[in-house]
Amino acid sequence: MPTPPTPPTPPDPDPPGPEARGLRLVLVLLTLTVVSGLIDAVSYLGLGRVFTANMTGNIVVLGFAAAGAPGFSVPHTAASLAFFLAGAVAGGRVAARFGGGPRRRWARLTLAAEAALVGLSAAAAFAWPGRTGTVYALIALTAFAMGLRNATVRRLGVPDLTTTVLTMTLTGLAADSRLGNGSGHRSPRRTASVVAMLGGACLGAWLVLRHGLGIPLLIAAAASAVLAVSASGRE
Repeated sequence: MPTPPTPPTPPDPDPPGPEARGLRLVLVLLTLTVVSGLIDAVSYLGLGRVFTANMTGNIVVLGFAAAGAPGFSVPHTAASLAFFLAGAVAGGRVAARFGGGPRRRWARLTLAAEAALVGLSAAAAFAWPGRTGTVYALIALTAFAMGLRNATVRRLGVPDLTTTVLTMTLTGLAADSRLGNGSGHRSPRRTASVVAMLGGACLGAWLVLRHGLGIPLLIAAAASAVLAVSASGRE
């Protein structure tokens, strides 16, 4: 008895387009969380106890500095806050310009800018280590880059992956767990975010203490550059 012909495969109702090509945004944002740990290790350990990615910590540090606590600097912290806000303003304008189009193009553009800014900070750290001007240049470049990125991540709106702040992530991890009478369905993503930040901070601290500021900044710039050519627009 002859074998019946195989029916044709129906066309994919939602064929993958350019927006779907590349790494998913979840993986991109987790990698950026590692980068945040690297950058805050550089800034806190190498630039005078100031954060350039985590502005929650920076507000607290500014309070310490304003009260005269030793080891903290009002000018350093104020510069970080100012350049972060400037970066966030720039990120808001980029979002207004490109946010209505493909997320892939918009995300890649922002990541390329971040890679360039952090790359410049790495070059300054290698070329003029230990100078006062270098400290302010590194604060300005990395804080601006983080403000630009945070404005973009906020607009992208991927849940539980802010890349720089973990307070609400940890709260959700506990409150929505089975112990907190929740389902815990987002626990893997939240846990991955915490682990990514911890890993980045640990690696960054190790590199700063043994190799100075240039190497971790170069790694952070390289990671952002790779993501700038590989990120997709799908979550």
